[in-house]
Amino acid sequence: MKRIFIAFAIEDVRSRDFLVGQAKNDNSPFEFVDMSVKKPWETDWEAKCRVKIRGCDGMIALISKYTPTATGELFEITTAEEEKVPTMLMYSSSDRPSLPYPLNKRLVNIWSWPNIKSFLNRL
Repeated sequence: MKRIFIAFAIEDVRSRDFLVGQAKNDNSPFEFVDMSVKKPWETDWEAKCRVKIRGCDGMIALISKYTPTATGELFEITTAEEEKVPTMLMYSSSDRPSLPYPLNKRLVNIWSWPNIKSFLNRL
């Protein structure tokens, strides 16, 4: 089973929970192990986060109106790129925010089971 880090703005924790729930659904065409950060780290969080991301097969980054100002999520996405961890950006709502560089050059997928399955199958 693939180890997936889910990057999300803290305001989008319910979206993360929903995605994890979908992966556990018997009718879902995909499954994965959620490796996202469940609670904030007190010290040296960036180094701990980098190690955790490096150990994953891929990352799904939930993109919402909160993402442009979510410094933790932006760090996680940048770290995945630096560590060469395949990353899929996916809208978590109908919001389509302007993303900061270099994310503004990336494709952001619509949240759908076929899109998630396709990404996971490529890992």
